[in-house]
Amino acid sequence: MEVGRHGVFAGGLEAREVAARRSVEELPSEMAELALMLEVAQEDLSRWEITRETVTKALAELSAAEPDSDADVPVEPAQKSQPHGAGVVMVPPWREGLEAKVLPDVYRDIMEALADAPGPLQAKQVVPRIGLSATAGKIEGTRAKLKRLVERGWLAEDAPGRFALARRDAVTGPLNPR
Repeated sequence: MEVGRHGVFAGGLEAREVAARRSVEELPSEMAELALMLEVAQEDLSRWEITRETVTKALAELSAAEPDSDADVPVEPAQKSQPHGAGVVMVPPWREGLEAKVLPDVYRDIMEALADAPGPLQAKQVVPRIGLSATAGKIEGTRAKLKRLVERGWLAEDAPGRFALARRDAVTGPLNPR
């Protein structure tokens, strides 16, 4: 079968080239959309982790504070609560004199791991140092926390994905007395 320069075979190749070019042109926008979706999912995961930790801690404190007798204890009427996250800053912006002791437990663990490190660390290096399994979800959740600490002035990101303490004076002594 002989196919000329402008024959059926050449037309098929051109059509495939056009389709491939179109795909190459569309993929970056799809990648950007997926990156945004990943960022939103990471933030959502981080909020759920913080919520679970907060509820667990509150329940443990309530259990420890419960009286031993079965006597009737007056119950206060429920306060009208604000929606989740409204007016609450779990990680306050760093300011002069503020120490990492004011941070939630997992953030103190991160700060302590970075204080003990010989240099900047990546999220995947922080995860095992704070006692988590090195799964993709834990790494991404930790990366979101690291980014939040950078945004609030606690950490510095000297190179993309490499985190270090922004101020040594924010960490004094052991942060988690356990």
